[in-house]
Amino acid sequence: PLPSLSLVLTGVGQTRTFFNVFSERKFFDIHVRDPGFVHSPGFPDYAYPPNLNLQWRLRADPGNRVWLNFYNLILEDDCQHDFIKVYDSLAPIEKRALTEQCGHPQKSLSFISGNVMLLTLVTNEEKNFPGFKASYYQIPVTKLNCGGTLTEDKGSFSSPFFPSNYPPSTSCVWNIEVAKEKFVKVDFKKFFVGNQSEHCPHDYVDINGERLCGNGLNTRLITIKSNKVTITFNSDSSYVDQGFTAEYEAFIPTDSCPGRFQCNNSLCISKISQCDGWNDCGDNSDEINCTCDASQIQCKNGHCKPKSWLCDGIDDCGDNTDEQNCTCPGKFKCSNNRCIKKTLQCNGRDDCGDNSDELNCTSVCSAFTFHCSNGLCISKLNPECDGEQDCEDGSDEANCDCGTNLYSSTRIVGGQAASVGEWPWQVSLHFKGLGHMCGASVLSDRWLLTAAHCVQDTKVYKLSHADQWEAFLGLHVQNQTNEWTVKRGVKQIIAHRYYNSYTQNNDIALMELDTRVSLTEYIRPICLPSSTYYFHSDQEAWITGWGTTMEDGEMIIKNVLQMAEILIFSSRLCNLLLFYRVTDNMLCAGFLSGGVDTCQGDSGGPLSVANSHGRFFLAGVTSWGKGCALSYRPGVYTRVTKYRSWIKEKSGV
Repeated sequence: PLPSLSLVLTGVGQTRTFFNVFSERKFFDIHVRDPGFVHSPGFPDYAYPPNLNLQWRLRADPGNRVWLNFYNLILEDDCQHDFIKVYDSLAPIEKRALTEQCGHPQKSLSFISGNVMLLTLVTNEEKNFPGFKASYYQIPVTKLNCGGTLTEDKGSFSSPFFPSNYPPSTSCVWNIEVAKEKFVKVDFKKFFVGNQSEHCPHDYVDINGERLCGNGLNTRLITIKSNKVTITFNSDSSYVDQGFTAEYEAFIPTDSCPGRFQCNNSLCISKISQCDGWNDCGDNSDEINCTCDASQIQCKNGHCKPKSWLCDGIDDCGDNTDEQNCTCPGKFKCSNNRCIKKTLQCNGRDDCGDNSDELNCTSVCSAFTFHCSNGLCISKLNPECDGEQDCEDGSDEANCDCGTNLYSSTRIVGGQAASVGEWPWQVSLHFKGLGHMCGASVLSDRWLLTAAHCVQDTKVYKLSHADQWEAFLGLHVQNQTNEWTVKRGVKQIIAHRYYNSYTQNNDIALMELDTRVSLTEYIRPICLPSSTYYFHSDQEAWITGWGTTMEDGEMIIKNVLQMAEILIFSSRLCNLLLFYRVTDNMLCAGFLSGGVDTCQGDSGGPLSVANSHGRFFLAGVTSWGKGCALSYRPGVYTRVTKYRSWIKEKSGV
């Protein structure tokens, strides 16, 4: 079974906490004179209830429009089950429907209607998701700002309210007229106007009698062999879209790109952008048949790229020319194939981006060397608990009764049930009255480690109250205890004081049990890595938990402990995929193709990584993600190495 469920929103992404809730029915009448918010029941603290048919009737003052802007929207992917629908009316009249949405749409979710608007939420009896939050306010009807006469040689225009969705029943006309000896080019930078259909009978852009509609254009640059052009935008009474933004330019027919480079698609770019290594045209025609200068490398495919991109670990050429035969003459070669100056090696800073320039250095202590108890340092990669004494005082092999299980080697799977005792540091945290809520990891006979977002109070539940939690250690199947399962109360909770619920930074918390547990083959601590422990990209890691999974298209809450193997991502790639929302205190893991991930109910659980001797270290704490198991959206985990001194200070472990 492969987890794949979008989760409760908290700021930057979805945290991975599970709530059981009960349905409720409500109706709302709202005057939008004063700005405010609407949201689905329970948002963002828990998922919306089943079997809802809710209506929000929004009214503006006479002479004003209603503007509704969704901040968050996460519903079931199938609109036949759960959906929201917005109408330019106070009744659900189909011909006045502006949009129907489900899933987790990425396009514009800002809608403008007339004097009234109806928002509906419909859910079925299963697969409940976080829901939505939206703001509302009113704007004057006269604030349309579209159409007019354009006479300059260059200019721009767009559909009303772009990049918000345009309103229904709207018409705008632009008349462009330039000097008689010139023609006009119109470049649509973005174009989302209704559905592609023959003759464009609904929403469209008309250029001198030729209608355009659909998402994107096969040819975004349109040339008009005349000095005059009339452009009309029209929307009917239903189903709006984001619209368009365009630029126009007058040109002399004999020279359509005066002083500039003309791309094969007729776009004009600056000549200095030609052969600079970047695809400025959009069709790569500015990077074909180039003669590279002294500051560039010549790719086998004929492209030129800056020499600074040579051997940087990224395929900039597109044919890997720049990453082949990277010997790094006179330089230090990083593990990721990047070349850096030798003077940057062992300087106490991560210049490679993977720490490899700070490994195997001399015994000078730095942020990248292992500190022995006697104050000396060793630069060996991950020396702790590897079976070899490297520190003179043996402190690298002390406190190593951790990270082992009943199995000599772990089976490689794509997500399946674990065996009894296979992950003896896995804990199930139950909130009284709700059952399993989060996971945790055993650190000692008294301390557990989990996620800070699991213990944040909501409007309904006091999750920060230690006496409301129960910890199940040695548990394999939910609601089935046996002779090796231990239940303990929680004496105190220590959440990181700088936890940020919006960014999920510092998403880590300690729990102290009310009484000690006896460590057995079914209850064992996982090894805590030192602050200098290095988890490299593409390293195998394991995720475990009782979270929700997807089986044959159905969401299933698993009673049996699940496990799956994933890969650690480089910080650079992770930040790129998650829009630079990943801090140094986080690490990412998963697959580019998706399919395997932590999910709802897995929050606080361990990301376990084995060393070469099969001993497991706690690399991360399950924190947040953009949905679950989506392609190009790895899961995000709290990086435990960043909190080693904090854990020691607070718990003594």
